Amino acid sequence: MVHLMEACLLTALQAYLLGSLLFGVLVSKLFYHDDVRLHGSGNAGMTNVLRTYGKLPAVITTIGDVGKSVVAVKLGQFIFDSLLSGTGADFQPLLQPICGAYLAAIFCMLGHSKPVFFGLRGGKGVLVGAGAALATEPLVCAALLVIFLIEVAITRIVSLGSIIIAALYPVGTLINLIACGANLPTIVFSTVCCAIMAAMVIWLHRSNIERLKNGTEYRFGEKK
Repeated sequence: MVHLMEACLLTALQAYLLGSLLFGVLVSKLFYHDDVRLHGSGNAGMTNVLRTYGKLPAVITTIGDVGKSVVAVKLGQFIFDSLLSGTGADFQPLLQPICGAYLAAIFCMLGHSKPVFFGLRGGKGVLVGAGAALATEPLVCAALLVIFLIEVAITRIVSLGSIIIAALYPVGTLINLIACGANLPTIVFSTVCCAIMAAMVIWLHRSNIERLKNGTEYRFGEKK
């Protein structure tokens, strides 16, 4: 139990600190001596960077936000594997190392939305969630990406696509874990983590949901 608590604390800490590195803000400050959060939606995410500064800064932001999530998730998995693995060949931990990855994903998203380095004002965590999915379950990530691209191609509403794939993510994770033969505690823990991540993304999109209801949500490519 002590090792499990240590694994959870270390995983949460490193993931939160990595999540607090907002590449949207870093790009805007380094290249434009500006803060992207002062423009558009007020968020530090890729979409606002794209609207404000253009494609190249948005690409850099995407790589950075996805990359930090991948690193946090892999470190979380490594920490769980290192601290919870037994010495016997037949030892099977209650929670498999992949649980550390999903726990790290939650705290990386928390750091991204409430960054300690940038006054607790961040982004909505969609790219962070995408990085976590890419690192843990690339097939699920690919399926969600296809759904997202189809939705955006049809409606040109990025926020709606983000909400849809967030809602589908726990379902895809559950199916994937069962197919991979994970034990029951791992399936329950990981699926709950993914459900928390989905709820965080949807909650942070509550203003977008209100605009979707009113028919006033921004469509990609239109002029404000």
